[in-house]
Amino acid sequence: MSDQPPEAALPRLRLDYGAVSDVGRVRRDNQDSGYAGPWLLAVCDGVGGAARGDIASATAITQLRRLDEPPGSDSAEELLGRVAGAIHRAHDRLVELVDEDPALSGTSTTATVLAFDGTRLGIGHVGDSRAYLYRDGAIRQLTVDHTFVQTLIDEGRITEEEARVHPHRNLIMRAIDAVSDSEPDLFVLDIGPGDRLLVCSDGACGVLTDGRMADILSSGSPEYAAVELVRASLEAGSSDNVTCVVADVLAADDAAPVAEALVVGAAAERRLQRGRTGGLFRGHRSGDTGELDPVPADLPEGAPYDAIDSDPEAVRYAPRPPRRYAWAKRLFAAAVAVGIAWVGLAALWSWSQHQYYVGEQDGAVVIFRGVNASVGGFDLSEPYQTTDVELDRLSDFDAGKVRDGIDATDLADAQKAVQRLASNQQPATTATDG
Repeated sequence: MSDQPPEAALPRLRLDYGAVSDVGRVRRDNQDSGYAGPWLLAVCDGVGGAARGDIASATAITQLRRLDEPPGSDSAEELLGRVAGAIHRAHDRLVELVDEDPALSGTSTTATVLAFDGTRLGIGHVGDSRAYLYRDGAIRQLTVDHTFVQTLIDEGRITEEEARVHPHRNLIMRAIDAVSDSEPDLFVLDIGPGDRLLVCSDGACGVLTDGRMADILSSGSPEYAAVELVRASLEAGSSDNVTCVVADVLAADDAAPVAEALVVGAAAERRLQRGRTGGLFRGHRSGDTGELDPVPADLPEGAPYDAIDSDPEAVRYAPRPPRRYAWAKRLFAAAVAVGIAWVGLAALWSWSQHQYYVGEQDGAVVIFRGVNASVGGFDLSEPYQTTDVELDRLSDFDAGKVRDGIDATDLADAQKAVQRLASNQQPATTATDG
């Protein structure tokens, strides 16, 4: 049985929204993407530096915007199922893009999604973009960051204020990528007229306090609030892209026109480029999100991230191994190859020590242990037993066979071959005085 009451009993609501995305004062490319529509609010913050986080965020928004459609009679579970499905489709699409272009390997994106059904929100969240509710003069953070510093906060090791300046504050533990299909946080929020919603990238919430955001959200239209939040973030020193989506919850009004959906940031740029170039991503420079300082080759052990004086986007997503560990992978691969070769050589040497043949050394017939061959001037056999059979007392035929080497199946077989040669050797000549 559905947990949703009959449609006539539902308080019908609508959203009035605004969205702004700014590349910021440091970066050359905007890797944020935002969307605001009658039934959907979403922000995605691309991660990946040279791996093109802008593609990841734009791809995710393209999949998520399918949620912007009039609601049916979904239950809360069905609403969250649609949100989760859209996030998983974004992952699947990134997998396809990386398969088509391996240079995109390592790209990923956050996603904070608010799907509206006319009376409540189905919220899905991965990463460190955030959703806030401003109600009755107070602001409340709705989502929990999937970051390293958040784990420290949860454990009581640092405070919220300390997290803002922590050297690992940019390190994300969960994101939408082409490797693992991350499970999003999912929950339902009941809303009512007078509520104001904010979805933003960490370029805003990473520098603005809750009090400052609440002050901006307390007045003006959604568009005005979004613009002011971006402006305040840049003035506060944000070095990242900044994206803010603000929406007011209003009572439904059949006479009110349905506002046009807004697409901002990298997703909007991708749409413009498609019309100009004939390809979704063709013609866009593939540089990093900002100028990177040189990364030292000899980093101290135990200092994986704060020892790097570079753009934090280069090491933002934890499951993507930092480049400086590539030498360790190559060293490990080389060690494995050497180990396999050593095991093979050891097995070959052990086998050779059970092989025997009959040959000649210093004019005598000798039983050799090993293989009758040499590699690089190194003999693969050694004398095992010297006999009293002399080569000069053998027939030319037998002597030739000994010089070439007489193969034996084992030591006993080699000893039998020597016995046959001994029985065939000519009697020794004795010198006499004339």
